[in-house]
Amino acid sequence: MESFSLILAIVVVTALAFDFTNGFHDTANAMATTISTGALKPKIAVVMSAALNLVGAFLSVEVANTISKGLVDETGIRPEVIFAALVGAILWNLLTWLVGLPSSSSHALMGGLIGATVASAGFGAVHGDVLVTKVLLPAVAAPVVAGVASMLATRFSYGVGGKAEGEATRKGYRAGQIASAGLVSLAHGTNDAQKTMGIITLALIAGGAIAPGSNPPTWVILSAGLAIALGTYIGGWRIIRTMGTGLTELEPRQGFAAQTSAATAILASSHLGFSLSTTHVVSGSVMGAGLGRKGGVVRWSTATRMAVAWVLTLPAAALVGAGAESVTDLGDWGTAVVAVFLVASSAAIWKISRREVVDHTNVVADTEEPAGVVTTAIAAVTPPPAGQITEDLKATIAAPAPAEPAAPAVPPAATV
Repeated sequence: MESFSLILAIVVVTALAFDFTNGFHDTANAMATTISTGALKPKIAVVMSAALNLVGAFLSVEVANTISKGLVDETGIRPEVIFAALVGAILWNLLTWLVGLPSSSSHALMGGLIGATVASAGFGAVHGDVLVTKVLLPAVAAPVVAGVASMLATRFSYGVGGKAEGEATRKGYRAGQIASAGLVSLAHGTNDAQKTMGIITLALIAGGAIAPGSNPPTWVILSAGLAIALGTYIGGWRIIRTMGTGLTELEPRQGFAAQTSAATAILASSHLGFSLSTTHVVSGSVMGAGLGRKGGVVRWSTATRMAVAWVLTLPAAALVGAGAESVTDLGDWGTAVVAVFLVASSAAIWKISRREVVDHTNVVADTEEPAGVVTTAIAAVTPPPAGQITEDLKATIAAPAPAEPAAPAVPPAATV
């Protein structure tokens, strides 16, 4: 029983560590556009987001119940299985943070849990209908719906208030953007903090600490909220840079449209119990806002890298979770080996990240990509603007033509 109590404590601590990585990995979802447009200073933005994440953790438990009661069969799940699932999720979060890709912490957790469960109890222990209806379908639909809504909201904003320019208008949109960023932070706490609540609750059920079907205890809700708030305060600056300026350039009214659309989608999904990826929703909203402004550009190479990471998240985390479960199944020494591997890998990733530090002082640095072959070719054959042609023509006409050298004078003929 003592060994079992120890593994249960390890699972709870590891789950809170995942929640911490979820916080700094997803800070960009709420605050990247607010920081990139200058509506808030970077440090103020992360403090505000952290506080609202904590508040949001207490608003609902529907998503937590989806994980603890619906995704996998509670019977036969050991605490070691959940520990292995968390190892896969944490390592994927850290790897994608290192390269600055805003992947889904939610899907990393789902993938790790599915892989570890399959390795332990087989495919029959995973509820496929819940996986499809509450995880996979929302993963595909969420960024599309949020992107279209954000694009329409941006076009409406420019269509109605296109002529309203000036400092007062910009201040108004900045205020609206701050309010909508706060709403996204609140929604993020409501959706993402619950995932850790659900995984800890599942561990407690597996360990016999609480009855099957129980809601998360109050201490679980509080600890999960504090962990994600602390991670948010640390700030995932690498991903904030990608989301804020690496994907598209946004003006305050675009940021307001993107964040309002994202917050609406996240809060609605939390109410329905969908384990939605806030990263997918916010990324879709940012791209929609970029396309909604006339002349707006989305950097599709960055978007493609993000899409590849999204596709790989579930299977990659599942493979690591399954491998970790196979090792923990060997006994206590196997669990110790996995724990050492997790700590060593996390330390190595952090060490690599120190080679190029990204923090609040350089998070809005220029990230424009170099021009590709097609762009360079087009620029080479594109004529200069009409205004430039006119100026060059005027300069040519105004300049006096150089005088030709005079012909040598012919002396008059001599008179005889």
